[in-house]
Amino acid sequence: MIYKAQFWLSITFFSFYFSWGIFMPYWNAWLISEKDMTVEAASSIIAAGLFVRSASTLFAYPILSAKYPAGTLLKWFTVITALMALLFIPASGYTALFVVMILFNFIYPIIMPMGDSMGALLMKTDRIHYGKSRSWGSIGYTVSVLFIGVATSIFSDAAILYVFIASTLFMIAAAFYHTPSALREPRDLHRVPFSQLFRSKRFVTALIICVFIQGAHAAYYNYGVLYLQYLGVSSVWIGVILNIAVAAEILFFVVADRFLSHTNVPVMFLCASIAAVVRWTLMFLFPSVGVYMFAQLFHALTFGLAHYAFIRLLYEEFDSSEIPAAQGIYSSLGMGLSTAVLTFGAGYLYEMSPELSFLGMGFVALPALFICFCLLKEK
Repeated sequence: MIYKAQFWLSITFFSFYFSWGIFMPYWNAWLISEKDMTVEAASSIIAAGLFVRSASTLFAYPILSAKYPAGTLLKWFTVITALMALLFIPASGYTALFVVMILFNFIYPIIMPMGDSMGALLMKTDRIHYGKSRSWGSIGYTVSVLFIGVATSIFSDAAILYVFIASTLFMIAAAFYHTPSALREPRDLHRVPFSQLFRSKRFVTALIICVFIQGAHAAYYNYGVLYLQYLGVSSVWIGVILNIAVAAEILFFVVADRFLSHTNVPVMFLCASIAAVVRWTLMFLFPSVGVYMFAQLFHALTFGLAHYAFIRLLYEEFDSSEIPAAQGIYSSLGMGLSTAVLTFGAGYLYEMSPELSFLGMGFVALPALFICFCLLKEK
């Protein structure tokens, strides 16, 4: 049963992040090239979606997870995601795309914290290895980025939407394939008050750190493809270069459980914050394809290590009934709202000069570095 739960979680991560590898890096470029949006208009649509994502993961996800088993919710959300994705086909003009993006982002991004919550729960009930399964999510992201790079070079950016719709069908298949017993039955299904979670000083501190570290990815996530196009990189090679980050992330998640089992959370956050400052500063100082490729290796730390540290903290700090609500807050504030706000700022800086957007992200990551030093000093 442990093997089956591990395998199911792996394909669930793979299917979701396969779709995420299309949506996250390419959606801005798709809006600009296929829907004739300006950079400013496309950025505002993306940011609006991130704000909705933040609200839905903060409020809707904890409420629903308190009423229904995670396995049931996963099936519902994958089906609704596929139906919502179809609305992008007829949508035309700023208002229509804005409305569709809001509806779509109310459901689709919830699957991300849901997957992590299920992973944290299965760590307790089935003794699965989270890092091992999460690495398959990174593999799915890698495959999709390579695939979409080839597809866009052959069929233009119009392929982005149709490949994404096909990926949602894969998500449905994975969701209905199997459901571990721990996710089929209600488990202490009551809504956990946010005040109960915020009593944990460790949780609040880690959340603030993640707001800075994860939020600082805003320029990379939303303008990375445009920046590589600005540097003159072809569609196929854009996919290859983006995958350097994911390959580093995969390697990290594969070895994380083995090598970080005795490393405390503050040390992991410190390493992630240092890497964030270095990564974005390098991209500002040396605007070249070679440096961009080298900086991609830091993704294993700026995203992978910070994310792993937070999941470890949830596992250590909360019981099974509290994890979904805590995960929802993290996804909402640490990876949704912070990225939404910084997308506006990064877009403004990108219009001034593409390199400035990365310098801005370096400054955003600095407070996390100081907080981590303070934590270690107290320890």
